[in-house]
Amino acid sequence: MLEDARKNIDAIDREMAELFAKRMESAREIAQYKKERGLSVEDSFREQQIVERASQMIENTQIRKYYIDFLNFTMSLSKRYQQSLMNGIKVAYCGVEGAFAHIAAMNLFPEGTAVSYPSFNAAYKAVEDSQCDLCVLPIENSFAGDVGSVMDLIFSGSLHINRIYNLGITQSLLAKKGTKIDDIKRVISHPQALEQCAEYIERHNFRTIEYTNTALSAVEVRDSADSDIACIASEDAAKLYDLDVLEVGINSRKNNTTRFAVFSKVQEKPDKANRMGGHFILVFTVKNEAGALANALNIIGVHGFNICNLTSRPMKSLMWNYYFFMELEGNINTPDGEDMMNELSHICDRLRLAGVYTKEPEL
Repeated sequence: MLEDARKNIDAIDREMAELFAKRMESAREIAQYKKERGLSVEDSFREQQIVERASQMIENTQIRKYYIDFLNFTMSLSKRYQQSLMNGIKVAYCGVEGAFAHIAAMNLFPEGTAVSYPSFNAAYKAVEDSQCDLCVLPIENSFAGDVGSVMDLIFSGSLHINRIYNLGITQSLLAKKGTKIDDIKRVISHPQALEQCAEYIERHNFRTIEYTNTALSAVEVRDSADSDIACIASEDAAKLYDLDVLEVGINSRKNNTTRFAVFSKVQEKPDKANRMGGHFILVFTVKNEAGALANALNIIGVHGFNICNLTSRPMKSLMWNYYFFMELEGNINTPDGEDMMNELSHICDRLRLAGVYTKEPEL
């Protein structure tokens, strides 16, 4: 009897080994799909679905809990395998090491290689030209508002947003070693960082100097011969560029958050089945006539999609003409979504589905 049971287990193990290899091959294909779109290896909603559905296949309630453990362990191995396949993914960002964009890129893709570019446009073009797989760019700050130049890239460029990440921003005042706050007369940083810390700057009567990037402003302070200059940047930048942190958390709002978008060449297509937290992004223009925008909004409302954000931006090529950036809640890959896009295409001069994403927790 014992020998027969062991023979059965050996036979089952051979079958399981074959099935395991097939499962990991499918995981490899999923990793490639996610890599092309900049998607997270983690998908807790999908994992929960798998466990709930598969565990019901075990009729014996006494062993079902062990099968759930087995499923969770198998998915953990699958995720580890997918993460190993993500190694070497090249992620473009604007700035240098220590910039908030660099922090966001490394939080999102710890297994990847962050590649620095001097501007938003250069980082974006690096993906268009296949120099990098993805780029991570800021689109909005909770205090300073939209990042207009990135909005313009979303409208005019060819890349797709498949992921949005919220990064809590804590701005700090950095200066050369031994510098005191009373010594500071000038602060240098990116315009949005200066705006986020406007109350602090005014309170200390600092003169402001705009710079292309927070981390680059730290490099500028490090290399400056002057002792009356400081920068506003991250604590990471202070460590990297050997500066003193004179004060932490100088931003006016303590819930200061920047939304970063992950851009890739390939567009995500959501499951037709409704998913939690489904969102999508449209950019469009309408005729410059009375009621044109209202007609577009009515079409969206009729099809049941909730507008979370609506922003207008001036078009570079046509003076006093504007395009619209809109974030909506719902699944675009449904009959309602397809009908809505078809109807909008008839009244919009230009219409583009710029992104599809699901809400993620902060990392």
